[in-house]
Parts: sequence; structure tokens; C-alpha cells
Amino acid sequence: MADEIILLDFSSSMFGMRVRVALAEKGLKYEYKEEDLWNKSPLLLEMNPVHKKIQVLIHNGKPICESLIIVQYIDEVWKDKSPLLPSDPYQRAQARFWADYVDKKLAELGKKICSTKGEEQETAKKEFIECLKLLEGELGEKPYFGGEKIGFVDVALVPFSCWFYAYESFGNFSIEAECPKLIAWTKRCMEKESVSSSLEDPHKVHGYVVGIRKKYGIE
Repeated sequence: MADEIILLDFSSSMFGMRVRVALAEKGLKYEYKEEDLWNKSPLLLEMNPVHKKIQVLIHNGKPICESLIIVQYIDEVWKDKSPLLPSDPYQRAQARFWADYVDKKLAELGKKICSTKGEEQETAKKEFIECLKLLEGELGEKPYFGGEKIGFVDVALVPFSCWFYAYESFGNFSIEAECPKLIAWTKRCMEKESVSSSLEDPHKVHGYVVGIRKKYGIE
């Protein structure tokens, strides 16, 4: 019997995109259900009663929540194809550390760049660039964070690249000027169909952020 896989998601969510990349890397077919963030579906509320939010992967009727946990679940269940986490326990721990760093630091700072103005935005922008430079250092001379092939950290980080245009637009800076190696890495990742087919168009993301800023009166 074939696995039934449903993803409850929102198209511009960088967290959902990482799940889509992982599913594509494994060659898995799934049903995509777009959620309205302002009017959550009964299915979402049923499948994630604790946080009541995306992302939720429903595998044969059972829900798995939170994007990094979902990506690890996908990697463990379908472990025979395109492994994302290293087999070595130390390397695996390091990959989880950097993915967690992306979530704890980059996501929050990116949100501040898009939702604040003046000094608060400038501080967030400075810290955001520092975070990217740190990640650049971790990448080093490797083609991918996973080494010779895309891995867990690549999957966790690459969806942010389609938000770069929005960050640059509202923050008035150039990520490529600050972090050329990281932009070269994003271009390498985008050469993979699993990535390019899973990421949202940067202009659509920008349009979504414009709408959010208007909604909250940030102009």
C-alpha cells in the first residue's frame, strides 16, 4: 500500500519550503494543501491542536509538526534515498546545531528587517549580515553545507534565499555584496530541481511582505 502524504503549508513560508525540498530530494509524491493563515482549516486545527499552525506533514493519517522535525522524520522514514543527515553522530549533531541556529537567529532577524524601521531595522540588518557571514565561514570551500551533496543544513537554509529580495528591498542593502560565497552557494542549490521546483518566486514573497506591512501599518 502506498504511503499517503499530505502537507499543510503556505506557499511563501521558508519553513514549508524546506519540507518541500526534502520531499523532492526523496522523490516522494504528496498532496499539497495551501492554508489561509488568517482562517485556519479544521484539518490544521485537528492535526496541530497544540500550536494550531503550519507546517504539518500528515503521513498515513498521523501528523508531524515543526519543519525541522518534519525534515528529520522524512530523512529517517525514507532513509534509502538521498540521505540528508550525516551517518556520523558528531557530524549529525553539528548539522542539527547549524539548522537550529538558522531558526533561532536568521528567521527572527529577517522578520525584523521586514517589519521595523529606523534604528531597530539597522540593528537587525547588521546582525543578519553577521549571521550570514558566520554561515559562510561554516560553508568554507565546500560546495554544500552537506559536503559534496545537499544536506540537512542546506535544506534548512536555502529557502531563505527567496526571501533575500524582500530583505534587501526593505532593508536597503545587498546580500551578494556582503556574502558573495553564500550567494554562489544559493545559485548552486538552485541548479537542483528539488530546490528550484520547491522554492517560491522571490517577487511573490516580496508581494506577500508588502501586504503584511500594509496590514500592520508599516510604511
